Amino acid sequence: MTTTDITRAINDLLFTPGLDLDEAVERHFTPDYRQRTDGAWSDRAAFVQHMTRLRTLVRSGDIEVHDELRDGPRYADRHTVTITQHNGRTSRTEVYLFARMAPDGRFQCVEETTLLVTGHPDDGNLGSVK
Repeated sequence: MTTTDITRAINDLLFTPGLDLDEAVERHFTPDYRQRTDGAWSDRAAFVQHMTRLRTLVRSGDIEVHDELRDGPRYADRHTVTITQHNGRTSRTEVYLFARMAPDGRFQCVEETTLLVTGHPDDGNLGSVK
């Protein structure tokens, strides 16, 4: 399996509408995956619920990685996600991410902090909407 990164994961999860969500999650995240976003922990099932909801909101978008570092199983990046929703609103969110990778190259644990850079104040919750 090819080692994943945030660009591949986000593109498959949100910006490739024809790709089945379960397939995208399996491709990039281990069965025991955990994530903490802005202080709130979720397991893989809650993460899938979050992605399911985001897919109903997101029309299009892109990701720009500003910094990306790997050191063995450790991965860190700073990226900006631009999302245009079906309601026409566009927002940009900057994300600071630290992760642990499994031996098979998938994300096993992610801890991230998000910052809404531009967009409607209600879009600040897109990182945790369920």
